[in-house]
Amino acid sequence: MITKPFVGVLLILCAGAASAAAAEPACVTVREGWVRLPPPGVSMAAGYGQIHNGCKTAVTVVAAASTAFGDVSLHETTLVDGVSRMRAVERLPIAPGATAELKPAGLHLMLMQPEKPLAKGGQVPLRLSLENGRKVDVTLQVR
Repeated sequence: MITKPFVGVLLILCAGAASAAAAEPACVTVREGWVRLPPPGVSMAAGYGQIHNGCKTAVTVVAAASTAFGDVSLHETTLVDGVSRMRAVERLPIAPGATAELKPAGLHLMLMQPEKPLAKGGQVPLRLSLENGRKVDVTLQVR
């Protein structure tokens, strides 16, 4: 008999916590997000912008996805002994108040397997997944 009231209180507490989390404003944002229009026939593009962490704690980007592309990943281009190299970045930690800049010849998004050709002035939906389970939805402009 004690379990019914206990379960009821537990459900109320969980619902309150979920609505509080939903009402909390997003503290991770993407500013000036854009995708470079690839040459005709090229099946990949690169995405750029600034990922800003306005949260009080550090966040870590662990994945990226888009309904406009079959595969999206974070990459970094570095220059090693005069040779440009690109490698996948599995985790991107961002300190509180800090901004990670995605730019040409540096950290960037690789957008592969497009669902349809991109057009100048178009938009690309993007979802970043954070290590804490939160999602950040943005729209990148094609230019």
